[in-house]
Amino acid sequence: MLKDKSTQNRKALGRFERYKLQLNNRWHAYRDLHAHALFSSLGRLMRSPASLTMTLLVLSTSIALACIFYLIVQNFQQLTGGLASSHQISVFLKGELKPSVIDKLRKEITANPDVENVSLITPEQALIEFKAHSGFGAALDELQQNPLPAVLVVTPRNALSDQSISAKLVEQLQQYPEVDFAQLDMQWLHRLQAILELAERSVWLMGVLFGLEVLLIIANTIRLELQNRKDEVIIAKLVGATNAFIRRPFLYTGFWLGFLAALIAWLVVTIIMLIIQQPATQLSKLYASEFNIVFLGYADTLQLLLLGSLLGVAGAWLELTRQLQRIQPE
Repeated sequence: MLKDKSTQNRKALGRFERYKLQLNNRWHAYRDLHAHALFSSLGRLMRSPASLTMTLLVLSTSIALACIFYLIVQNFQQLTGGLASSHQISVFLKGELKPSVIDKLRKEITANPDVENVSLITPEQALIEFKAHSGFGAALDELQQNPLPAVLVVTPRNALSDQSISAKLVEQLQQYPEVDFAQLDMQWLHRLQAILELAERSVWLMGVLFGLEVLLIIANTIRLELQNRKDEVIIAKLVGATNAFIRRPFLYTGFWLGFLAALIAWLVVTIIMLIIQQPATQLSKLYASEFNIVFLGYADTLQLLLLGSLLGVAGAWLELTRQLQRIQPE
């Protein structure tokens, strides 16, 4: 009885080892086939450097234009980050308020979840600033008392992304008994938000159009490559090759075209941004602001390379699915 169980265990272990060996051999064969298709497709592309260069230049130009539009919007949004004063709410307080009352009111407003920051401009500070910019310094010195009220400058949270926050906040601030009135230039805020939304949608539309262009160019390139190798495909089908086996090197060709085009596009965009970085920095200094050109970051670069590769594979797959059904041995 024990011998029978031991024999069964050895047989089961032997079957498991054979199955494991088979899986290992299949994995190595699968890996080798894909590695061969990957590098052989790149070698075949390199055999026609002129054709490859022209194709990559067309593809990379389309991808680079989409990236440039994206960076324009990113840099524009960075500029809007410096326009905090454009969506700040000026809260004019009633006269003769004690500093303790003003400080308490400031803390209450700061505790509001829709408020990002609250700063106080005292009547004395307001008068000094008014003298410096109005040109009536001598006349203002004759005043017996300061007519300017204390002002709380309230910065709403996420006001550029949701204009209803600022409108709601103005209504809330008006309810405080210490507040005379609250003022916000909503018209400017609405215009700025409309410009940002239009720019973002334009970038998405441009990205889709340029992505479709890349897809079609790669599909056409694969179609020409397939036609040039039509006899090779027919012979492969005659000896029993499946469509998946025939399709594999062409898919890797599409991958290389998309990947290399995205890599060249990244290089072109980076050079362009480096060229305009110094003039942009000098211009920002003239306006006493700090503006740094936004480049494609690590995440953006990885997404660009991945998207380019996926577009290449997708374009090749679509064309191969259609063409391989037509190419049949006679």
